[in-house]
Amino acid sequence: MVTIRPATEQDFEAIYQIFQAVTATGDTYAFPSNLTKEEVYAIWTGKDYHPFVAVEEEEVCGTYTFHPNQPTRGAHVANASYMVKPGTQGKGIGRQMGSHSLLAAKQAGFLAMQFNIVVSTNQPAVHLWQSLGFKIIGTVPQAFNHAKHGLVDTYIMHRFL
Repeated sequence: MVTIRPATEQDFEAIYQIFQAVTATGDTYAFPSNLTKEEVYAIWTGKDYHPFVAVEEEEVCGTYTFHPNQPTRGAHVANASYMVKPGTQGKGIGRQMGSHSLLAAKQAGFLAMQFNIVVSTNQPAVHLWQSLGFKIIGTVPQAFNHAKHGLVDTYIMHRFL
C-alpha cells in the first residue's frame, strides 16, 4: 500500500537519492545529474512549491512537487515534476502521484496543470499523462538531448483541473 503525503525535511535525503538516480539516465529530465543537495532542495522545495512523497512500507518510493508554471499572471496554472525510485516502476506509483497531484493542485487553487517538457521518447510518461486527461498542445522539435537517442522532440501537455 502506497501512501502519499507532504514531504518533510526528514524525507529529503531519499528525495535527493531518487533525483540523482532518475536524472543520471539522461532520458527523462533536462536537469544535470551532478547537482548538489542544496541545488536539488531549491529545485524541489522552492518558494511556492508543494513537495510530496509516496511511501511504501516506511520507504520513500517516489516524489513529486508542483508550483506555479509562471509568475503573477500565469500563476493560476500549475507545473509539476514526478520521480519514481528506480526498481519500483510498474507498480502504479507514478499514476497514484499523478492523480494525487491533480487534486492537491486544485485544492491549492490552481485552475490547470501544464508540463513544459515531456520527452517524446518517454512513452510510459506520455501514455500516463494522456490517460489522466492531459493533451499534447505543442511539440518542440529536437528540444531534448537524450543520452541514447540524441536530439528528440518534447511535448507541452496541459489539462484543466
